[in-house]
Formats: sequence, C-alpha cells, structure tokens
Amino acid sequence: MNKEHILEHLRAAKSAHIKWVQKAKFLINGMDVKEDAIPVDSTECKFGQWFYAEGQVLNALSNNPIECMIKIEKLHFNLHDVYMNIFNIYFNKPKGGFFSRIFGQKTHIKDDEIDKAKEYYINLESISNELIEELNRLERRLMAVSEEKIKKLM
Repeated sequence: MNKEHILEHLRAAKSAHIKWVQKAKFLINGMDVKEDAIPVDSTECKFGQWFYAEGQVLNALSNNPIECMIKIEKLHFNLHDVYMNIFNIYFNKPKGGFFSRIFGQKTHIKDDEIDKAKEYYINLESISNELIEELNRLERRLMAVSEEKIKKLM
C-alpha cells in the first residue's frame, strides 16, 4: 500500500460519506429512499467500514495527532445518532395492514414530523461539514508525509 492508494481510499470514504448525507436529504425532501440505503449503524456505512479498517493505519502517522482520529470517530458517531432520529420518523412506524404492504402503500408522515426531521437534518449537515473539515485536515497531513514513512507503516 502506497501513499497514493491511501489517499485514494480516504477520498473515496469521504465521497461515500457525502453520498450518505445526500440520501438523508433526499428522504426528507420526500423522495423514495429504501430503508437500508442509509445505514443507521456507524460501522455499516462505507465511511465507517473504511474508518475501522484501513483508516486505522492513519493513527500511526507521526504528524497526525491521535485527537484527530478521535474527533473524526466522535463526529461520525454523532452523525449516526442524529440520523437515528430521522430514521425513526420515516421508518420506525407501525406498518399498515396486509393490503398496504402488498400494494406498497407508504406510511404517512405528518407535517410536524417532517418539520422535526428537517431540524435534525440541519444538525446532521452541520456535523457532516465539521467531519469533512477534519477529513480534509487528515488528507493534508497525509500528503505532507513522505512515501518512505508510509512504506515503514505498512
């Protein structure tokens, strides 16, 4: 694994995170989003899968304070905690009867619930922006490390 490979995967994880947030926005804006399209668990989304596997290598970078990775993890947890509130509004409703399940009738979301989901989304977006800032800092730190130091980590 070389520096370019690590950078590529970091950027792909950041991109996956951005898409995850966009799907939450689509959901709130009334688009049809499948329940499993936006993982609730922070270890099941593509960003979380990267972070808890390959991303942990970045803890060993000499110019990357451990606080950076701790902050990224905390922001990521917070993001999923906020999304859980949105998920509960849209997906944790009692399902309709037999015919509504067969014919795909959607669960009705009340206006006040939509308003609450939008409030949650504003918070989610704020946390996401902070997470992206931290990932950008991490990327800059990685770019400053020599290829030789990267090879020693592997």
